[in-house]
Amino acid sequence: MAQSDIVTKNRNVPLDKVRNIGIIAHIDAGKTTTTERILYYTGKSYKIGDIDEGTTQMDWMAQERERGITIVSAATTTFWTLNDPNGAVSNDSYRVNIIDTPGHVDFTAEVERSLRVLDGGITVLDAEEKVQSQTETVWRQADKYKVPRIIFVNKMDKLGADFEGTIEAIKERLGAHPAIMAYPIGSEQTFKGIVLLLEKKALVWGGDQKGETFEESQIPEDLKEKVEEYRAKLVEQICETDDGLLEKFLGGEEPAINELKKAIRRAVISYKLVPIYAGSSLRNKGVQPVLDAVINFLPSPVDLPPVEGIDPKTNQTITREPKNEAPFAALAFKIQTDPHVGRLTYTRIYSGVLKPGVELYNSTRAKTERVGRLLLMHANKREEVDQAFAGEIVAVVGLKETTTGDTLCSQAEPVILESIKFPEPVISLAIEPKTKADQEKMGFALSKLADEDPTFRIKSNPETGQTIVSGMGELHLEIIVDRMKREFSVDAITGAPQVAYKETIKKDGKGEGKYIRQTGGRGQYGHCFVRVEPKGRGEGNEFISEIKGGAIPNEFIPAIEKGIKEAEENGVLAGFPLVDVKVAVYDGTYHDVDSSEIAFKIAGSMALQAAAKQANLVLLEPIMKVEVTTPEEFLGEVIGDLSSKRAQILGTETRSHLRVVLALVPLAELSGYTTKLRSLTQGRASPYVEPSHYAEVPRNIAEAIVTKRTTAS
Repeated sequence: MAQSDIVTKNRNVPLDKVRNIGIIAHIDAGKTTTTERILYYTGKSYKIGDIDEGTTQMDWMAQERERGITIVSAATTTFWTLNDPNGAVSNDSYRVNIIDTPGHVDFTAEVERSLRVLDGGITVLDAEEKVQSQTETVWRQADKYKVPRIIFVNKMDKLGADFEGTIEAIKERLGAHPAIMAYPIGSEQTFKGIVLLLEKKALVWGGDQKGETFEESQIPEDLKEKVEEYRAKLVEQICETDDGLLEKFLGGEEPAINELKKAIRRAVISYKLVPIYAGSSLRNKGVQPVLDAVINFLPSPVDLPPVEGIDPKTNQTITREPKNEAPFAALAFKIQTDPHVGRLTYTRIYSGVLKPGVELYNSTRAKTERVGRLLLMHANKREEVDQAFAGEIVAVVGLKETTTGDTLCSQAEPVILESIKFPEPVISLAIEPKTKADQEKMGFALSKLADEDPTFRIKSNPETGQTIVSGMGELHLEIIVDRMKREFSVDAITGAPQVAYKETIKKDGKGEGKYIRQTGGRGQYGHCFVRVEPKGRGEGNEFISEIKGGAIPNEFIPAIEKGIKEAEENGVLAGFPLVDVKVAVYDGTYHDVDSSEIAFKIAGSMALQAAAKQANLVLLEPIMKVEVTTPEEFLGEVIGDLSSKRAQILGTETRSHLRVVLALVPLAELSGYTTKLRSLTQGRASPYVEPSHYAEVPRNIAEAIVTKRTTAS
């Protein structure tokens, strides 16, 4: 039976047999390779995809295959039967919906939105590199959305693989409580299998190159003592999470294995333990036990609390049970433009049933949408279905207004689910079409790409007429420009990448905006006073009205707010967005005949600029967390070079035979850093860079930036 037939036949499996999982990790830890093995062993693909050969199922974009990295998250559905070494699919299989996420920090939005809709995760670690920076970042993201996870210590065959060192790093850097379920047999070139500690079984992958089959064998003599020690620790750890088992354990009785497994499941779902497995995805060893662990220990939709949301009518908190009979509620978490079917809205259904042709209510935007078709996605391949159930992840065709983070629900019983927050872009560049013919196409292509990617922003510079695009890093923008050319046939010229500075204020200020125009006949009159106050870093902008006694009629307040927002976007000091500011309009006057929305909008903008100039305006710049891995002999040069870039050196640590320098560095100082680092270290050091926070630019540098901007304009 073909896999697509099995998917169709088994779609409406009981909810307790569904697992919605994501595979998350640092770049190059082996996420996509692990996913490809899972697809092969579950029968989803008949051939193991290879990143180096560009034959992976999940990395389907041309850019992904050329670069060997994941750029967009890809979803698929497959099935797994427990305790079957050959992974045969049967009618009572568990359904596993998988999202493979990128590891590169420039595509962090893909990880963020995937974690928001997942019930569980597999974190993949490199046994030599241990816990790397991006692993810490995605771990914190998973913590934020309360996603239970298991850890797969991959690359046990790699030179320098250190299983026990990785366990220590998990405790120290992730603050997790690892429960070692599988201990590796050998490491580096001698790695051949694992010992399942609870079952006291050794699993050895031998002559079968594809790793489909493995043998149960005796625990090697040299490991017996260690296995007993680790198993005793594991049993004690599990019993400590359950009062009933702890009583047995303290009474000298060891609970049965099925009791221990049920207790692990409860502990994983309540974030008390993280099961640890080991293997080598590239060498096809150790993946099947991870699949068993997904079924045994990660939650189904019914194991988690009902999803919470807000009733848009009453603002009260309400819940939705994960049941087909419950009122419909779903979250749109990803938009994708498909060349064959158009705009796809990836949706996680939390309750109810969805069918083609029905009308849905977008409660986030208070708009009605009609569902066209429903598709089950396997990376970039599609399978049309006639209905979708609670707990499923499907792509919906036909939704025109819905964007990432919107809630779709029943109009009779509306709910607004928690949305998804994305980081702000840190780098921008000017972009223009190569030819007149590309002009219109470029606008269309950019709007489509911005629709898909919440961390990609487009803005027009009114003074120069240039289009400015912003993103999470140079690679992010490079991929966007490449996609414009390949997918939309738009050739574009780009300027040099520019740092995405911001402006803010450091103290309170007040300002007046008065706009009067008399041109014969009806004139224009708008007049308001505003007060500005600084907010905490990253808290965003806020607008409130303190108008009393009708000094300004209520119908003009939205116009003042609009003018203030536009002024904030265009900046006051040097044309950069003004952020983390609270603005209150507290007084003003109006004219019975001449006052208009446009006049108050202009007055609001003028008042904001006047108030900000009284409030100690400063520039903010993005600060990057930099991690440089270097051989010991180049440590001094690396630290010296970073220090010359206004870096704050946080410290160094030893990882295998290399040294790792941790620092915070302004993004403005990092142009061409990778090339310079290679020449400094004979190509032997490698940097990892991710956004950390925004900080104030030193006064002398800020003055130079402001002067340059004002001169240019």
